[in-house]
Amino acid sequence: MSLSEDFLSRDELHPIDIVETLAEHHDWEFDRVTDDQIAMAVEGQWRTYALTLAWSPQDETLRLICTFELEPPEGKLPLLYDVLNRCNDMVWTGAFTYWEEQRLMVWRYGLVLAGGQAAGPEQIDRLIASAVMAAERFYPAFQLVGWGDKCPAEAVKVAIAEAYGRA
Repeated sequence: MSLSEDFLSRDELHPIDIVETLAEHHDWEFDRVTDDQIAMAVEGQWRTYALTLAWSPQDETLRLICTFELEPPEGKLPLLYDVLNRCNDMVWTGAFTYWEEQRLMVWRYGLVLAGGQAAGPEQIDRLIASAVMAAERFYPAFQLVGWGDKCPAEAVKVAIAEAYGRA
């Protein structure tokens, strides 16, 4: 049975309701922060990732933020930004940024659902899986630059191949 079949009997689906059902389905820890926001913890190979999905009715966008702590030595920040840009050149469905004050690596993506469009459960499930896969794929490159004394060009080579697995 597809994920969509679980939702066929409902008239209007709120995207965060779908996310909550997916979190229950995958047995992820979650907290429904508000009607329009949910926070989850998703276990990966390298670490546990904090995901927040928020629905913005004003601009009809489902926003996803996937974060993990990264505290590189202060002198490594220019190299981290270099490898971060190299990683962003290799992806199309989101982007990394580093929030220096919070010491967090962040994967961001916004799914625009303008004109009353609705995202299905498979689409949202793929959105979440893609975020975790991106974090898993590039985590070693960030580590190699921060603590392994690798230059960004060398570090990003570990992420050339797509990561396989499922969030």
